[in-house]
Amino acid sequence: MNDWPEAWSDDNRGNRYGRGSAGAQPESARVMRQVRRPASGGYGGSNPSAPPYGNGVPQQPSYVNGSGDGSYDGHGGGYDSGYNTGQVYGAPGGGDHGGPGDPGGRGPRPAPNWRKRIKWTAITVVTVLVATTIGTYFWADSKLNRDVDLSKVIDRPETGEGTNYLIVGSDSRAGMSAEEKKKLHTGSAEGKRTDSMMILHTGSNGDTLISLPRDSNVEIPTYKGSESGKTYEGTGRQVKLNAAYAEDGPELLVRTVEYNTGLHIDHYVEIGFAGFANIVDAVGGVEIEIPKGGMKDTKSGADFEAGKQTLNGEQALAFVRTRYALAGSDLDRTKNQQKFLNALANQVATPSTILNPFKLYPTMGAGLDSLVVDKDMGLYDLAKMFWAMKGVNGGDGKSMNMPTSGSVNGNLIWDKTKLKTLVDELKNDEKVTVSD
Repeated sequence: MNDWPEAWSDDNRGNRYGRGSAGAQPESARVMRQVRRPASGGYGGSNPSAPPYGNGVPQQPSYVNGSGDGSYDGHGGGYDSGYNTGQVYGAPGGGDHGGPGDPGGRGPRPAPNWRKRIKWTAITVVTVLVATTIGTYFWADSKLNRDVDLSKVIDRPETGEGTNYLIVGSDSRAGMSAEEKKKLHTGSAEGKRTDSMMILHTGSNGDTLISLPRDSNVEIPTYKGSESGKTYEGTGRQVKLNAAYAEDGPELLVRTVEYNTGLHIDHYVEIGFAGFANIVDAVGGVEIEIPKGGMKDTKSGADFEAGKQTLNGEQALAFVRTRYALAGSDLDRTKNQQKFLNALANQVATPSTILNPFKLYPTMGAGLDSLVVDKDMGLYDLAKMFWAMKGVNGGDGKSMNMPTSGSVNGNLIWDKTKLKTLVDELKNDEKVTVSD
C-alpha cells in the first residue's frame, strides 16, 4: 500500500526530475499531510478560488512576495515571510528600529544635547575644584603651629594703618639629628636664638621690608614672662637685639621691637634652620647670583663661585647665614637674606610650582610644618605676607636695613631721626621715603 496522496508512485510521476528520471527539470514540492488548511473559506481565507482541503493535490503556498496562485501574505496576496528581502525580523531593510507604523520599534536615536552635556561637565569640574580648594584650606590650616600668644605682650603701641609682620629666622635645632646638624653646619648649641629679623609692612602705598640687624643695640623694657606670667621691671639694660629672644622667646622679642621702634606688630612668623632648608629643596632649589669674588665661610659652610647658580637647601642656609665672608659683616648679611627670601618667594609663585600638585603640596607641607606663628594668624594673613614679599622682589615695594648712625661696644645704633620718620610713614601707611 502506498501512503502518498492519490496513490502516488514512481510510475505516475511523469517526466520529472527525481529517482530514475532522465529529465533535468526539478520536481515540484511535495505535499505533506501535516500541512493544514483553514476549516472554512478555503486555503486563502477570503480567496474563494483556492481549492478546498480534500481530493487532489492542493496548491502549494508561495514564498515569494505577492506571487503564486493561492498564496498567503496576510492581505489576500502571497505569503511573504520576508526572508528573501532581509525582512524576517524588525523593520523593512533588516533594521530593528521599526518604522512609524511599527509599535515594537524604538524609532531613530535622538541627537545628543550638547548644551546639557557641557552644562553638567562644567558643574562637575567646578564642584571638584571647590571641594579640592576647601580640603586644601583645612589641611593647610591644620599644619600651622600657632604657638605664640601676643596677648601676653604688655604696654603695646597703638595699631596703625596697614599690617606689620615680624619675620624671624631662628637657629633652632629642634628635631635635628647629629648628622643633619653636621650637614647644615648648625653646631649643637642648646636653646635657640634669632639668626635674622625683619619687619614687613603691607599697605595700600607699597610694601616695605626692613631688616633688623641682630647686633642692633636695644633696651630691654618691662615685660611679663611668657611662661611664668611674672612681671620683670626694666632696668635700662642695653643688649643686642637677638638677646631678647634668647631671654624669653618670641613674646619678649615682640615687646622689645615695639618698645624701641614705637611700631605695633600685628603678626609673628618664625622658621628654623631645618624648615628653611626643606622649603628650598621642596621647590627644587632657588636661583641666586653670587657677588663678584665669590663667598667662602667655613663656619656657615658657604663655598660659592661668583655668578648665577641654583642653590639647594643646604647651600641656601649657608648663603643666608654667612657673615665672615662679607666685609660689612651683619649689615651685608641682612641684605643677602632679603635678596634670597625675595628670590624664594618668586620661585614658589611660579606656575611650575603652583599648577603642579606634586611640587605645590610638598612645598606647602614643608613650609607650614616649619612655621611658628601667632595665635591670630590665618592662612589669608600668611598668603598676604607671601605675596607682599614677592611684590618687593618684583619692584612693587622697597627693601632696606634699619637706618643706623654708628655703633657702641660692637652694637649698631639706630638713627633716631630716620627711625621716627620711618615709623610715622609706616603707621600712616604712607610711601616710605627713608633710606638706610
